Amino acid sequence: MSMKEFISRNFKHFNAAVVADAAEAYVQHLKKGNKMFLAMAGALSTGEIGITLAEMIRQDKIHGISCTAANLEEDLFNLVAHSHYKRVADYRDFSPEDELELRKNHLNRVTDTCIPEEEAIRRLGHKLYPLWEQADKEGKRFFPHEYFYQLIQSGELEEFYEIDPRDSWVVAACEKDIPIFTPGWEDSTLANGVVAEYKSGRFKNLNFIKNGLEQMDFLIDWYLENTREGSIGFFQIGGGIAGDFPICVVPLIKQDLGEECKFWGYFCQISDSTTSYGSYSGAVPNEKITWEKLDVNTPRFIIESDASIVAPLVFQYVLEKG
Repeated sequence: MSMKEFISRNFKHFNAAVVADAAEAYVQHLKKGNKMFLAMAGALSTGEIGITLAEMIRQDKIHGISCTAANLEEDLFNLVAHSHYKRVADYRDFSPEDELELRKNHLNRVTDTCIPEEEAIRRLGHKLYPLWEQADKEGKRFFPHEYFYQLIQSGELEEFYEIDPRDSWVVAACEKDIPIFTPGWEDSTLANGVVAEYKSGRFKNLNFIKNGLEQMDFLIDWYLENTREGSIGFFQIGGGIAGDFPICVVPLIKQDLGEECKFWGYFCQISDSTTSYGSYSGAVPNEKITWEKLDVNTPRFIIESDASIVAPLVFQYVLEKG
């Protein structure tokens, strides 16, 4: 039984039914010649979302991405240091002393998975710093993801590959040359290192990395260009800045620029945030109509569940349905 058949047969009620409805609406949105934008929060890359996400990108099921800076870097951490990761299935029973022991061994825990400091973070940073230094010296400026693309295209990382690169969603995005927006990039391990190196005098300034305002400026142009002949859907995993940043581009164009543009043509959020007063991450999709992000006829779904379980199911459904 295929994933599509399994979901269609079993997912008939409650959150399961929303999974089936949202997945099918995703398929129908693409079949009309439209595009899809992914907003991804949390640490899904360390959860190896790339296994299905990379194929979604390769098969043109996703055309642009906004993600936390952690997701951007952690996909490549896993690519170059997978065998050095440590899984701790009993993390719920850990004492503060157990956590300290992980720290002493330079293992940074993300729920049940520990990222190795030297083999992942330092290894990737060692390869990125020359690119940053060169740009700093030459007065060139790029978005964060463009430096990652430059590194992948250079082949400098290939000797360290520890998983099939086809399971890296950043490698797939690089091959397709789709934009990756990382609002708040400074909130990441590698970005922290950049600031530290600037403070120590390695860099003349920090202008070689384009900032969040420039990312929004680029997003406006990208959105208008990619909605000329169709619409773009919005598939959101989690909440926070990864989703809040890009979805605002529509009211920005309509209200602040005073120009016409299409609404987001589809919306789905996988969230474990309960609806409560003042919680944007847990707000029902209807609220976005008032902010002029979605229209009254936009297909809207919210799946209240664990994204590490649900997202691969939806992605596989879309891949099988075509």
